[in-house]
Amino acid sequence: MAIALVLVLIVVGSVLFHFLSPWWWTPIASNWDYIDHTIIISFWITGVVFAAVVLFMAYCVFRFRHREGNRAVYEPENKRLEWWLTIATAIGVTALLVPGLFVWSRFVNVPSDATEIEVVAQQWQWSYRLPGKDGKLGTSDTREVAAENPLGIAPKDPNGQDDVVVEAADLHLPVGKPVKMLLRSIDVLHDFYIPEFRAKMDMIPGSVTYFWFTPTRTGTFQVLCAELCGQGHPLMHGMVMVDTEQDYLTWLGQQQTFAQLSAPQQTGSANPLPGKTMASALDIGAKVETVEAR
Repeated sequence: MAIALVLVLIVVGSVLFHFLSPWWWTPIASNWDYIDHTIIISFWITGVVFAAVVLFMAYCVFRFRHREGNRAVYEPENKRLEWWLTIATAIGVTALLVPGLFVWSRFVNVPSDATEIEVVAQQWQWSYRLPGKDGKLGTSDTREVAAENPLGIAPKDPNGQDDVVVEAADLHLPVGKPVKMLLRSIDVLHDFYIPEFRAKMDMIPGSVTYFWFTPTRTGTFQVLCAELCGQGHPLMHGMVMVDTEQDYLTWLGQQQTFAQLSAPQQTGSANPLPGKTMASALDIGAKVETVEAR
């Protein structure tokens, strides 16, 4: 009797915790409300099955408890019950899988007007590359990574000369415009994740993965690494700022291109980073030395 009561209390407590819990998702800031809907469907299906199974166990414990004079009846099979369980299980599994397949189809089919932005991960920072005036990203290769080329941009590719490089700094995006994030790692496994965007993907050394989203509201959102990537993993944070069109263009105009950043090394100029303060130059130099040491 006590065990049956405990099982019932587990179900009641679980349901109350779900509806009264103060912990829930952060407000969504992208077009991926489909993912929220899919997770809610999964919650309902698994929650109903959990409650039904545990309450059935409580019923069995109470109904078939030991009593003097009662004997158990052995029933080797029940075809009707087996058919009902098979059909119910098939319906439940289908309901869990089908919404996810529809969302995944949307997730990997990128709109034709999406802007490509490259995300480069390394222990333990985020860097970005945006297309320049030609609207195209140049090619890149991890083997090209060097002190003067920390993102490994191919120096002989003309499409890469006007690429905007944002090294170990915040990324800005325009609101309401779809973006395709090209994900690349130059050392170990990472995972680019912004909780408010509901989109994430592993970053695998030697390959380029991707996902896309459309920011739907302005604001500042934290970037997390959702893959254990070493000792500094908990500190691998960044920021994505979603701006109005005008604010975004103002920020973009303040950034430097790959050609501008590599020009001092090619000409032998004494100033290693034009337009940067000495403190910024020292900070970037320290990060480069860390990469070379690894």
